[in-house]
Amino acid sequence: MNDDLISKKELLDITGISYGQLYRWKRKNLIPEDWFIRKSSYTGQETFFPREKVLARIDKIVNMKEGLSLDELADVFSPSLKEISLTGDILLKRNIVTNIALEIYLKTVPHTGPFEFEQILALYVLEKLLQSGNISLDEGRLLIETLAEHYPAFAGKDCELMLTRKMGVAAFILLSMNSEIYFDRGVKEVVRMSLAQATEELKLKIGEGGE
Repeated sequence: MNDDLISKKELLDITGISYGQLYRWKRKNLIPEDWFIRKSSYTGQETFFPREKVLARIDKIVNMKEGLSLDELADVFSPSLKEISLTGDILLKRNIVTNIALEIYLKTVPHTGPFEFEQILALYVLEKLLQSGNISLDEGRLLIETLAEHYPAFAGKDCELMLTRKMGVAAFILLSMNSEIYFDRGVKEVVRMSLAQATEELKLKIGEGGE
């Protein structure tokens, strides 16, 4: 079985939660339905989950549920993205971005007022890649231009961001999730990132920083 998946039985054993809790959290959308993956096994049909995602999510739920109702937790994990709007000062205060990422964005895409969710996501991805050391400041500007121009076409769909380099020249590519792509000789894949996963991380950071 894929090492990236965990069976329902193993998940319940590791986390100590009950079958009832797991499916109650599913009904409340605390755990996304598409994380419940049905697969054939020697015992018949069995349910599996993306290991890292579900373990991290259950850890968050367990640590936060004492102070919040299930409905309030659902708002944290699945806020209405269209309603999210934050100023640059709030993004800095909540440590979602640093001044460097914010300055790169504003120099690349002139903007005033609060940022909508897609813009915050672009800032968050820029911040992650700058912090990892995978991109330069100039490549950061190219990233923002790419996301501003092309990401709206993927709105609501799972897609990946890829950074390639050939002879020192960088190119950012947006592609459907798990798409196969083939390169010319000399092209190096530097980064491949799920924007759906980045969205989940960002929603959690926004929810945790709520006032």
